[in-house]
Amino acid sequence: MAVHATDTPHPARQDFERLAMWLRLANTPGVGRHAASRLLQHYHSPQAVFSAANLRFAVAPAHEHGAGDDAASGMSLDAARLLAGPLPARIHALAEATLAWAAQDGNHLVMLGDPDYPPTLQHIADPPLLLYAKGDPGLLRREGVAVVGARNATTQGKANARQFAHALSEAGMLVVSGLALGIDAAAHEGGLAGPGRTVAVIGTGIDRIYPRRNAALARRIAEEGCLLSEFPLAAPARPEHFPIRNRIIAGMARATLVVEAAAKSGSLITANAAVDAGRDIYVLPGSVHAPQSAGCHALIRAGGRLVATPEHLLEDLGLPLPGAAAAQSDEAGSWLLAALGHDPVGADELAARLQLAPGDMQASLLALELAGVVERLPGGAFQRLKGA
Repeated sequence: MAVHATDTPHPARQDFERLAMWLRLANTPGVGRHAASRLLQHYHSPQAVFSAANLRFAVAPAHEHGAGDDAASGMSLDAARLLAGPLPARIHALAEATLAWAAQDGNHLVMLGDPDYPPTLQHIADPPLLLYAKGDPGLLRREGVAVVGARNATTQGKANARQFAHALSEAGMLVVSGLALGIDAAAHEGGLAGPGRTVAVIGTGIDRIYPRRNAALARRIAEEGCLLSEFPLAAPARPEHFPIRNRIIAGMARATLVVEAAAKSGSLITANAAVDAGRDIYVLPGSVHAPQSAGCHALIRAGGRLVATPEHLLEDLGLPLPGAAAAQSDEAGSWLLAALGHDPVGADELAARLQLAPGDMQASLLALELAGVVERLPGGAFQRLKGA
């Protein structure tokens, strides 16, 4: 259920005290995301939450020590202890820094219930109370598809991610990913190449970029798309941040596409979050011998939908298939078959025959392989099957 932040329509119109209340509710140690979300749903505004906390703590019976919710107030005594009293100095300083950050061009604060808050994100189990956005906040309301995968991705995997993301963006879909190395970075590049553009959900404060190798890409996304974080300013990269970040990636998208994922990949956390949110999972398969595809194949066995080409994904999502793209796909398949002949040929040699970069033809080769037209031989060579 969406929570309407009736007292804070937009951060530019918030005074210091109101912003501080949002920050305190979202960042008080010991309260946690789930409890903070439930309290806001119950009381409808941060001001009401803190008023209830002060009252609950003031009138609590001396013998009461449990953490259970009070039937009348909906708030546990433990939560009241943490939220009652004067504003902590740490939150005061954070509010000052946050207001200064939000005053800069291109920076935005988006509260749960604001017009720019991602609509699909409102309906996950624990929607973030406060989002920091750098770039175009209007993109947060666009329909999107998450494209995620391995950091240690293969050249083919990155080419596939870029190609699928570009096709989605050309069809008008926002591409959502996590700014990690490998598949995520390629997906953002593909999203930026089309009108759908891209949102990068990061696991640090919005004023820090991780990994640093993607700093140039992050700057481009801030200029042409949108960077997004729920973590407070200056929050460093910590291992526990990234699973938290992944639920936002999945929650913002109508579907998630996984391109290369090892057996214990963080991308599987995103896929599970998508399932929990009732979203569809699509998976690009790979070689049974590649460790980067073990997680993908596990997802397919668990019910994820296999896709072999961007056209398959667009059709399944009910998106318009550009005529030029469809013709290009058919033409590429014909060229590949003609270039293959009937003798085994390596991918590099095939690319040289067609004067293509190896990554550009991998999706078409995979589609032909899944269609039973060609087979992949040991050593990476391909051979046209009899009758094809």
